[in-house]
Amino acid sequence: MPAIVLTVARFGFLVLLWIFVFTVVGVIRRDMFAGARSSRLVAAPRGIGPLMGQERPAKVKRGRVAHQLIVTAGSLAGTRITLGEIPITIGRAEDSTLVITDDYASARHARLVSRSGQWYLEDLGSTNGTYLDRAKVTAPTPVPLGVPIRIGRTSLELRP
Repeated sequence: MPAIVLTVARFGFLVLLWIFVFTVVGVIRRDMFAGARSSRLVAAPRGIGPLMGQERPAKVKRGRVAHQLIVTAGSLAGTRITLGEIPITIGRAEDSTLVITDDYASARHARLVSRSGQWYLEDLGSTNGTYLDRAKVTAPTPVPLGVPIRIGRTSLELRP
């Protein structure tokens, strides 16, 4: 093999290796400092507190409107957020409405948006995915009351 081909291959490999290293560092930096770059202020949602002695409802009636987002499993189990018209962002970033410290959650993992009285779940390009019951969310999906939303080890539900 000619020496020039071997030299070009070595430099090509070296360039690809550095591109990989810079890409990995950029992803880690973006994930770690996602909350620090945000310039908007988010007020703490009303109604956050422990859920006292309530379990999953046995039956959910149709036509009822969700008024609370409740964490049913994970490190924040029992936390509830009173819903309004403002979208709820979920992730590890400090500016998220619901900050979850789950290793399987992205900085900006998912968002709940109210559209004409119905809540929709959107995955924000997370690495490990967002699940509604057992189905992976790939597009804005309506969320029925009492159906679990799973983000890593954290599970949430909309309740009336």
